[in-house]
Amino acid sequence: MPSVLSDLVFSEPSGRSNALVQFGGALAFLGLYGYSRAMGRADPSDWLLVMALGATLAGIAESLPNDRKRTAGTLRLTAILVLLCLLVAIVLAPEFVVG
Repeated sequence: MPSVLSDLVFSEPSGRSNALVQFGGALAFLGLYGYSRAMGRADPSDWLLVMALGATLAGIAESLPNDRKRTAGTLRLTAILVLLCLLVAIVLAPEFVVG
């Protein structure tokens, strides 16, 4: 199992198309956050910033050159940890997401 996990996480970056999807998702999350802030409902939407950070880290990992496997893996693991922290916050403090 550890070799399969390391093969998946520390594989070559997928390329520009996957990076564009990740960056597009980050922009969508930032746009939703900006809209909720403009409408005056910014308190329950802070989780969108965490989602944007996770998507941005994953996008950076996929946009690296093919010989940067270790850096891409580290960025992927960081993105996973950021998103897992959001899940833990949802379980332990649901008012963070619901408001």
